[in-house]
Amino acid sequence: MNDTRTVRPRGQERARHAAAGKAEARQEQVRQALRPGQSIELLKELHILTREGELNQDSRRKLKQVYHLYGFIEKILQDLEAGGRQEVTLADHGAGKSYLGFIVYDLYFSQRTGGTIYGIETRRELVERSQELARRLGFERMAFLPLTVQESEHSAELPEQIDVVTALHACDTATDDAIAFGLAKHARDMVLVPCCQAEVASCLRQGKALQLARTPLAELWRHPLHTREIGSQITNVLRCLYLESQGYSVTVTELVGWEHSLKNELILAHYTGHRKRSAAERMQAIAEEFGLHELLARRYPRVAEVLAADAASAPEPGLPPQVPEDGRI
Repeated sequence: MNDTRTVRPRGQERARHAAAGKAEARQEQVRQALRPGQSIELLKELHILTREGELNQDSRRKLKQVYHLYGFIEKILQDLEAGGRQEVTLADHGAGKSYLGFIVYDLYFSQRTGGTIYGIETRRELVERSQELARRLGFERMAFLPLTVQESEHSAELPEQIDVVTALHACDTATDDAIAFGLAKHARDMVLVPCCQAEVASCLRQGKALQLARTPLAELWRHPLHTREIGSQITNVLRCLYLESQGYSVTVTELVGWEHSLKNELILAHYTGHRKRSAAERMQAIAEEFGLHELLARRYPRVAEVLAADAASAPEPGLPPQVPEDGRI
């Protein structure tokens, strides 16, 4: 009997130690996954943390993507500040639940006295939810607007110029909407992570029989799976060329490892002012090859402007080109 009475408390003590060890391990996991000083209330509202303050395993991959993307955005914001820009503006276009915008504000803007983040989203219920969360957290320099892309380009609630435009996993043509908005707002930088894209694939399907008869290259999209994949690739290539034709230098890279997301392409665009006519010409050539003329005119209307402007300024045959005062051709 004495042995029984002494063993049972020892077993309970070992169980308590084991439970405490597991709790400490979970807290260490949280500390390693998060950035120092982040708002715990925000992380719970975004379901990154559970109500008990533990890491939500379903959100780990998305959090890794957002942190990696934040690294690119932070460098851009720091460069703007170093250049003397004090009231930096960032617009998250197609913001959804504003996951990215809240993280960027918490990590960067909350540490500064100036600057504003705008969340642009067509779904009013998501806008109202984000507005309420920003009020509750005291994120006073976040504004959320229920606007379409056309409305956002001309809304009096937005400044004439936006420094940085972001779009994280904007579905189908929403990335094109973000680009159109960035061009209208003379954005210095755009940070884009496209998601699923169906528009080009639909065009390829419509002209598949004709293309198969015309060129063996149509075998690249004869099967439905390949149609979707090559449609996605063509879409992002056109987006990059479009940005180059409008005066941006473009870098394309991976956001994170493919094991974390299949929607993993990151497009970084920085305004230089050097519009590339060759990029516009290549867009036309791609449209010719794949039967995308109507889409090109509708989705990328400024291409024609670049070609028309350059044609009007071209020298007459036999005459050398005029060199601007800054020496650039």
